[in-house]
Amino acid sequence: METRLKKQKDFDAVFNKGDRIYTQTLTLLYSKRESFKFGISLSKKHGKAHIRNRIKRLIRACVREVIKDGVNPYYIVVLPKIREIYDYHELKKDILFSLKKGKIISD
Repeated sequence: METRLKKQKDFDAVFNKGDRIYTQTLTLLYSKRESFKFGISLSKKHGKAHIRNRIKRLIRACVREVIKDGVNPYYIVVLPKIREIYDYHELKKDILFSLKKGKIISD
């Protein structure tokens, strides 16, 4: 069920017209669309490539666990904040909070 945002125009649409939710560990941008897709955006300020890849793997695992089949059709972009340590449980808690607050998933 996992569908990722890959095209630059899709990312641009969410960045330009999407709403934002801020938490301790990340910023979640979302925009109402025809299907559900999500993407992750990181800068080189987060560290070297192996660190950025680990952060993306953590976020994908969190989204996979939180998102079930009954999700509303949105495009989502996750922007993790720069930190020393990225904790799976903290990321998962903030992603779940953001998705509920944006009414992307139901309680």
